Amino acid sequence: MRITILIFLLIGTLNFGYAQNTGTQIGQIAPEISNITPNGKQLSLSETKGKLVLIDFWASWCRPCRYENPNLVKAYNKFKDKEFVNGTGFTIFSVSLDKNKKQWIEAIKADNLIWEYHVSDLKGWYSIPAQKYGVRSIPSNLLIDKDGKIVAKNLRGPKLESVLNQLLKQ
Repeated sequence: MRITILIFLLIGTLNFGYAQNTGTQIGQIAPEISNITPNGKQLSLSETKGKLVLIDFWASWCRPCRYENPNLVKAYNKFKDKEFVNGTGFTIFSVSLDKNKKQWIEAIKADNLIWEYHVSDLKGWYSIPAQKYGVRSIPSNLLIDKDGKIVAKNLRGPKLESVLNQLLKQ
């Protein structure tokens, strides 16, 4: 009985320690996101492990998001094959807060969002990943390293490119 309690306490402590390390603040491990692609396949954030990843919350109906998309495309094209001090290659994991699948897919095409990681549960502001990350406005993003640790937040315009340049392997 004592051994069972001891094991239970040990497992609880290990899980609690992991939970404390997971969150949405710089230095924490980004929570897992697993959602549906435009093609209906399940896709998880953990599939990007090893890369420097920008988790980008956006929507087709969001004008500021659509104005920001050319900056994301430029950064993706410039850094996708680069070596970083904390990851190999750069990609974007786009999480859409759309409700309309057709509009979401049309915006991906229209804005030339050519990276492979696009997901949405089509629940708009009730999106599970948006709730998990505490997203209250969009565009919103987090930059994570090869191990999923958050290294920066809300990088827009030239700030994204500047941070990526600083993280390049010399």
